[in-house]
Amino acid sequence: METSVLPEVFIKVTEVKELLETGEARTVAEAAERVGLSRSAFYKYKDSVMPFREMKRGSIVTFQALLRDKKGVLSSLLAIFADTGANILTINQSIPTNGTAPVTISATTDNMPLGTDELITRARGLEGVLRFDALAG
Repeated sequence: METSVLPEVFIKVTEVKELLETGEARTVAEAAERVGLSRSAFYKYKDSVMPFREMKRGSIVTFQALLRDKKGVLSSLLAIFADTGANILTINQSIPTNGTAPVTISATTDNMPLGTDELITRARGLEGVLRFDALAG
């Protein structure tokens, strides 16, 4: 990486992230101190500065849904993920109670020709989907 053109704070944020990722530092405070960066600077830039390898991986978004316990509802929801180009990584469905089942789906969104907002709109419009939200990503 050509670092001479970057502000020093960006380089240090990346170093803090690497220390945390490799386990060389257990806390943000410890990692920030080791590279000579304030914690506030780290938190200010942590979501905007990342190594190139992380940018290539694309975004991972976690969605939470509440579905009616009815045949075909989950299958229809998963079809929306396929239609919008999201790549599903995990699906966790709890045992249905009171006629509903909570479902959590994590997916990569880097190859989606349609945006995450479109996926959410389509999912919310499905019969049997009582609630559908993006939790993280």
